Amino acid sequence: MNTVLQLTMKKIIPSIATFLILLLSGFSLKAQEDIMSRLDTMVDKETDYAEATFKSSRIINGHSIEQIGEDQLHFRISHRFNDLQQGWRNFWGLDGANMYFTLEYGISDKFMVGLGRTNELKTYHGFQKYAITRQSTGKKNMPVSISLHSSISVNTIEWNNPQKEDDFAGRMSYTHQLPIARKFNEDLSLQITPTFIHRNLVENPQVPNDIYSLGMGGSLRLTKWVRLNAEYFYVLPPFDSDKSFDNVNNLSLGFDIHTGGHVFQLHFTNSRSMIEPYYIAETTDPWFNNGLNLGGIYFGFNILRVFAI
Repeated sequence: MNTVLQLTMKKIIPSIATFLILLLSGFSLKAQEDIMSRLDTMVDKETDYAEATFKSSRIINGHSIEQIGEDQLHFRISHRFNDLQQGWRNFWGLDGANMYFTLEYGISDKFMVGLGRTNELKTYHGFQKYAITRQSTGKKNMPVSISLHSSISVNTIEWNNPQKEDDFAGRMSYTHQLPIARKFNEDLSLQITPTFIHRNLVENPQVPNDIYSLGMGGSLRLTKWVRLNAEYFYVLPPFDSDKSFDNVNNLSLGFDIHTGGHVFQLHFTNSRSMIEPYYIAETTDPWFNNGLNLGGIYFGFNILRVFAI
């Protein structure tokens, strides 16, 4: 019994520590931001910052370097429908869908937080994103914009493994990302996203708990109102060669459609998942099987409603 308690505490303590780090870092970042904002105002008049590197805080599934504005509240709804190959009887997958909704709030123009839920494994998902620096020219010359994004997710699906005791800490996963982006001109923006994911509990000892990935994304203007987006997450092989990792990399293609004050995001992807530990670490369907035979391709969209508080 003591051994079980010790193992549980070993998993819970890192979870609590990560949560406290996220919480405290938020307050710390806010305090640092107040100081930095005063310094920024001294050079703002002589500095030209890049605006709207991306049209949304998401490229497709992944976070972009964009923040939502101070005191803005966003209600975001995302859907990923079933496999397109299900045919007309299931309306090419539209009869079923994974859903993910979030409430996101801009504490400042540089710091945002969010809380969401997806029906996949009945998972709750909290995150924060801080703009470390912005691309600029003039007195303050910076070639890229950099943000820090961290999240915690916990699945609450009913436990059905009689061989193992239900363990809350084992349900938790953590993601840390460092999006780095550059807006080359009004037509083209590119981003790379180094990513680290830790999962407390995996299916078996051969599956790694830690996942390292390099995300790549871009946005290309097609017309005044339409942009083409692409996003790819390459998962690095496990450092431990004894560990197996048979999942495939996530690839998504889509469009941003501007309708005045709103942006609708429509896309195709090989994952129905919408939070990092799932679409990066657990994608299983390639776009194509055996040459040009279509594999698992899913249609989806992101929409949001903005509230000013």
